[in-house]
Amino acid sequence: MLADLGGQMGRSGTMIFGGYAAYHAWVEARASFVHGNFVATILLCQGLAEHLLAAYLHAGVLVDNIPERIQFADTLRRCRERDVISDQDVTNLRRMMDLRNPLSHFRHVDDGSNLDRRSIDTGVSAEELLRRDAIFSICLVVTILAKPAFRLG
Repeated sequence: MLADLGGQMGRSGTMIFGGYAAYHAWVEARASFVHGNFVATILLCQGLAEHLLAAYLHAGVLVDNIPERIQFADTLRRCRERDVISDQDVTNLRRMMDLRNPLSHFRHVDDGSNLDRRSIDTGVSAEELLRRDAIFSICLVVTILAKPAFRLG
């Protein structure tokens, strides 16, 4: 699956803005996905998206100065204004953020984003939900990396 997805990035591959943090998030997200570490995949994909997009803005060609600690919502807005990403990408990136947040921050079982609650409400095992969420997340970052702003060829 990852090999097939990688074909979207073109023959020459992609430029990963964001230095070692972004690069290693990409490498480790793929490895985590292959090994079935789906929580890690989701967390790493979210981190990669944040680093990649903010670092692209910071690269200087398209934007004035960005804050030293830019909020992801601001990054999305700025990238969308510059047509780096589409409206659908913004929706999907926000969805991935919504998948990551309850994995990073405590949510009471009555909260609809809590993994146990999602499992109970849908009748789908938590493991299957995580697998689906990880597939969504890895596919999304590949889609972003395949954008013209990041493709090398």
